[in-house]
Amino acid sequence: MAVDEFSRSVDMGLRLSKRIYYGKDANPCMNAPKPPSMEKSLSTSSSASSFRLPQNHHPTAPMVYAVINEPAVVDNPDIRSYQPYVYGRCDPPALIPLHMLGAMLEVDCYLDTAFVTFNGTWRVHCLASTAFCDCRITIPMGEQLQVLVYSERVRFGKQGLVLGVEVETKRRSYFSQLIYPEDEKDNLQETTKDGFLMKGNTYTFQILQVEGGSSINVKVKWSQKLLFQGNDFCLNVPFTFPVHVFPVFKKSPCREKIVLNVDSGTCTAIMCNIASHPIKELKKQSGQLCFMYEAEAVSLDPFDQRFGIGLAAFCKVCSSEIFGGLLLQSPSLHDYDQREIFLFYLFPGSNRSIKPFKKEVVFVVDTSSCMQDGPIQKVKYEIIGSLWKLNQEDSFNIVASNGQVKSFSTSLVMATKETITNATEWMNTNLIADGATNLLLPLEQAIDMVGKTSDSKIPLIFLITDGAVEDEPEICNMMKAHLVNCELNSPRIFTFGIGSYCNHYFLQMLANIGRGYYDSAFDVDPISIRLQKLLDDATTPVLSNVTLDDLQYLESHEIFPYRFPDLSSGRPLIVSGRFKGNFPDIVKATGFLALDKTSHVIDIKVRKANDVPLEMAKMVHVGFDFKH
Repeated sequence: MAVDEFSRSVDMGLRLSKRIYYGKDANPCMNAPKPPSMEKSLSTSSSASSFRLPQNHHPTAPMVYAVINEPAVVDNPDIRSYQPYVYGRCDPPALIPLHMLGAMLEVDCYLDTAFVTFNGTWRVHCLASTAFCDCRITIPMGEQLQVLVYSERVRFGKQGLVLGVEVETKRRSYFSQLIYPEDEKDNLQETTKDGFLMKGNTYTFQILQVEGGSSINVKVKWSQKLLFQGNDFCLNVPFTFPVHVFPVFKKSPCREKIVLNVDSGTCTAIMCNIASHPIKELKKQSGQLCFMYEAEAVSLDPFDQRFGIGLAAFCKVCSSEIFGGLLLQSPSLHDYDQREIFLFYLFPGSNRSIKPFKKEVVFVVDTSSCMQDGPIQKVKYEIIGSLWKLNQEDSFNIVASNGQVKSFSTSLVMATKETITNATEWMNTNLIADGATNLLLPLEQAIDMVGKTSDSKIPLIFLITDGAVEDEPEICNMMKAHLVNCELNSPRIFTFGIGSYCNHYFLQMLANIGRGYYDSAFDVDPISIRLQKLLDDATTPVLSNVTLDDLQYLESHEIFPYRFPDLSSGRPLIVSGRFKGNFPDIVKATGFLALDKTSHVIDIKVRKANDVPLEMAKMVHVGFDFKH
């Protein structure tokens, strides 16, 4: 279901709901319609021209909608009212947002990952008590990418990852279950495979035949990455409800409850500044915080179209110097991989006086026809902004590809005001979306440019594309060939995917091979902020060529990513893995600082972390079948 079609269906559902009469006890702030104002007819044509332009009804919190095919069944299940007959069917079906009776949000934050559990109860208030309809559940997740890995099987979530869903209705119960393709033929239980991602970060699925007047209980678990910015971990959970889900009866208040647990995984002090809710502090100890908020959800402004606001929190790790830790955990009994689990992390600290590295930067931009209009303009703008942030000792180049390869210069040029101005004019002339996607040739050209002029500069290659190619294995093998020794002047590659048609799995793997990072924007709007964050993080390394010396003394180990990226001022370095053997109580992490490639050694304390779900970071996301 496309976003526009979804909004159009909700718009029709809201117009259909005006037929419902709630009686004299209805909340006057909700302006419940009375019989004289009911619409006697409603166009149900599937033609887009028959609709007025709908509002953007994309969900900003977990929501449940009644799927209405026959308008005649729309009624108050408690008070039978006169309903003028409506001819025809809704095609596509109308979606009426159900009234929510309560919502509870529990968020557990560990290092850079938040595990969110949402419990909500809705009532089918818009259907005659003798009628049945399907219901659609939507789950918007946070914008930060979540990557889950399990041994040799690797699956990537897009903007968030649904970990589990449980649904209870009067007649049926549903639950999600991971099913591998090889096991699917042996699965004898009744399943529904309606689930899919809508607009990149919203998971939606449908449950069958719910009775009018009954309740629906939904429990959803998902994970999302925390944004690291200015030594703060920033949490933003979608929790903003439209006002039309507010119960219309005074005797049916809607309560919301929020529990926020923060475990930094460190012994370092942390501070939490809550921006969205007056949350009460329940517990505070070294590296851990716990907060709670509970109140009746109300609309502060009767003319406001929403009530409640998204949960936002900012947790600061209080340290000025680079520091880290190594967490150990034994696998659970049901884990088929019985090797021990470890997680190694480094934080950049707040010391901004560290001398910056000299850099060689090459931007490889896909200028195929799919990039036209909004995407290419936003990419161009962010590249220009990144160029002006380079130091004069840095060098750069720009490579454009749409089947034919064009370069701003035949070699790297110094980042002076004159060359950046010339590069801006060149991009305005040459970054024009037209043609097909070809990535191998421009990447080869970019790799040949870097790492030749100076062994004290870090080469950074940015690949920005919205297309898919057929030679992904050849590209990955080419990148591996240039990283045999992983020297300081070996190229790092950072990838950015736009839209849903490019191969995001390939871009993630290419970034892992190249000791870089990957990010994406599945719509035009978030391109600027997400690409800017990736460029800023990549161009501010504070510790390069990081190694964990004691890994070589283990019996065996497997890590992800299998090459350590550099530590930047904009994001922590976090590596997880499995191992056999024993770590000492203190291990040493080494890397290079920018000043004359000075070797920097950090003592890393090793500790057991039974209260941190390290195993969740090794989980496979294969897909969901909903059983009932």
